Amino acid sequence: MKKILGLLVLLFAILLGVLVAQNYVKNQNFTFIKTPTATIDNHKFKLRVAKTAKEKQIGLSEDKSLPQDSGMLFPFDKSDYYSFWMKNMNFPIDIIFVKDGAIATVYENAQPPQTSTENIPVYQPKSPADSVLEINAGLSSKYNFKEGDKIKLENIN
Repeated sequence: MKKILGLLVLLFAILLGVLVAQNYVKNQNFTFIKTPTATIDNHKFKLRVAKTAKEKQIGLSEDKSLPQDSGMLFPFDKSDYYSFWMKNMNFPIDIIFVKDGAIATVYENAQPPQTSTENIPVYQPKSPADSVLEINAGLSSKYNFKEGDKIKLENIN
């Protein structure tokens, strides 16, 4: 009987410890867990970063939608005329080409194809870009983003 009582007390102590630890973790601001963000004219977007060739190929095409305060960033090693299209996309987006921390070109309201046989437009920057930011369609117009606007990228690594 003493062994059973001892095990119950031990189990209770472990359970209590787990609950205290969960509460502690939930209430802490761990600075080593940093969300990638892009800020344009005081508008901040949480980012998913497409780092690998496969991630860049898939992009947002497997998503059904995108939260209003989110986007996807496609960073490149060097500036070039990178091509983007809306193949397999499920929702419209704004495509923002970036060069040296500033908007180089904005394509507003790029629409996904309606059928599998539809010709899909290809979007390229007016000048070489070193990254591309995709956000929900209409936000570039709503926030008046334009060529030359500065973009602050943080925690991209």
